[in-house]
Amino acid sequence: MNSQDDVKELPILKLYIDGFGRQGEAIANFEGKTIFVFGGIPGETVLAQVIAERRSYTAAEVVEVLVPSDKRVSAPCKFFGRCTGCQWQHISYDTQLEIKRDILIDALFRIGGIEPLVLPTLGSAQQLGYRNHARFTVSKEGGRLGYVHKERRKHVEIENCLLMAPWINEAIELLQGKVSETTQLSLRYGMNTGSYLLQPTFQNPDISLKSGQKYYEEILLSKRFQVSSPSFFQVNSLQAEHIARLVIDELELDGTQTIVDAYAGVSTFAVLIADQAKKVIAVEESASALIDATVNTKDISNVEIFQAKTEELLSSIAGNEIDAVILDPPRSGCMQGTLDALLDFPPPKIVYISCEPETLARDLSILTAGPFKIKNVQPIDMFPQTHHVESITTLIRDNDRLNLINARQSLTLASGSPRRIEILQGLGLEFDVKTSTVEEPSVPDGTNPIELAKNRAYEKAISVGSNTFEGTVLGADTVVEIDGRILGKPSDSEQARGMLNLLRDKEHRVITAVCAYDVSVGEFLISHKTSIVHMRKYSDEDIETYIASGDPMDKAGAYAIQNHYFAPVEKINGCYLNIVGLPVCTTLNLLQRFGIRIKNDLQSSLLGLTRCPECKKAVGLQQPSGRKRR
Repeated sequence: MNSQDDVKELPILKLYIDGFGRQGEAIANFEGKTIFVFGGIPGETVLAQVIAERRSYTAAEVVEVLVPSDKRVSAPCKFFGRCTGCQWQHISYDTQLEIKRDILIDALFRIGGIEPLVLPTLGSAQQLGYRNHARFTVSKEGGRLGYVHKERRKHVEIENCLLMAPWINEAIELLQGKVSETTQLSLRYGMNTGSYLLQPTFQNPDISLKSGQKYYEEILLSKRFQVSSPSFFQVNSLQAEHIARLVIDELELDGTQTIVDAYAGVSTFAVLIADQAKKVIAVEESASALIDATVNTKDISNVEIFQAKTEELLSSIAGNEIDAVILDPPRSGCMQGTLDALLDFPPPKIVYISCEPETLARDLSILTAGPFKIKNVQPIDMFPQTHHVESITTLIRDNDRLNLINARQSLTLASGSPRRIEILQGLGLEFDVKTSTVEEPSVPDGTNPIELAKNRAYEKAISVGSNTFEGTVLGADTVVEIDGRILGKPSDSEQARGMLNLLRDKEHRVITAVCAYDVSVGEFLISHKTSIVHMRKYSDEDIETYIASGDPMDKAGAYAIQNHYFAPVEKINGCYLNIVGLPVCTTLNLLQRFGIRIKNDLQSSLLGLTRCPECKKAVGLQQPSGRKRR
């Protein structure tokens, strides 16, 4: 693979390709560094030219294949390598389909911890010439159309793009060198109508194509759609029809159902299923898409359109008789509010269309922790020659699981710790408090602190659970360990003084184990969190003042990190609330797996929660940004 911009000062490396990265590049390791290699295939040995050194990785491109894969084919496009828009033209199409299925399976297990039935990838009948939408950059000099190389950041002029519909390539020829009025150009084409949209508006009289259209039209399954310039629409019209048929099949419509089309866009699914449904409720946030949707449904009496955020609309209609929900979110996936609404009032069926395996995995892990089970996952190749993976997942409400989750909502904390009570209250959880009677005797040096914490958390949960008739009991135990020695709660001032002297100006570990116990069925889950703590060099006077306050006496290791007067900690590595006594990230993970969720809006100031990214993520303080579609 040759590049038009040779980088002589950077080396050529001999590499063995291990796998693929998230953006479709091959991955190799060289002297402990991760190398992203454009044009490689796992199992190959190649010579690759380094083209960019980044902070976290090195980028290279194949210049010679020493040991080729039997999956390698000749790339049909002469711009392949110079242009990075396609990543996989050098891989046989059957292999592309297999890889996309593997990517989906990996994400579902790695991120979501789930292993559903993933069907073989549905291939595209058109592997070239399928795209109905093109975005071009325009060179500063000469008004030449092209793309920007991902790593080199340089403009790559093209004469045609093999992924584009033939008409778009004809348009490129007509526009080339004539569009210096802009730096970005968009072309959208109706594969089934011949309608097109060229933006922006051009004044050059030499341009023979009309420009500045507000919308174009496309036909899917005999239904006509208006699509405005800012509105999302699938770029592969033929595969879009396949998706629509699959969604309709999974909904099993018989004319009696009420369906919610969430993230409806121009109301594509609403229009396509309206003939077979009793009622369709379409919700879309984008104003431009809403205008299109209104036009597209003007003659359809059983479609009701709402301009709203999906999470808000679903919450507002909660409790209404909804038979199924279609989810077609952007790459960022569903907002937490959307998932909460579905869990609070679970419909019998959800059909989830995704263009991003990792956010799909995240969302499915939340839904399947609730009353939903996955029927199957169908990957679909909407973007041949690229790494992008589209899929349809069908989820069915499990009523037995729903009954079990409802029974688990009664929560009991097996601890009288004011700190743990405060943390759970800060999460908006309703719970009872029953103090465990489990003794915490001193343990010999060399005891495994993690196993000790886990065993104690379990014993506390079981102890309280034996006197509780229903619901979930939450047990927790915190252990402080330094140099193989475990520090419990001091029995007197002398012990507290000894512990504080031992910890002074040193590093130690804090382990908190959490156990969730379902009383009714005897099921339990246990997990733990470890934080590294470095204490400040406090004085003897500081120690005596702190002991006199009485605060050390009920604390493992004889200190509280949150005590602002003593302020014993210089720095930490890990979860702050773990050191306080109850890691939110670990606790909510266990409760979520039991179907117990936090339901209120949380403030980022919650007990220093922002200090732990995992805790922030667990409570939704870190949400995917942006509303970018595919």
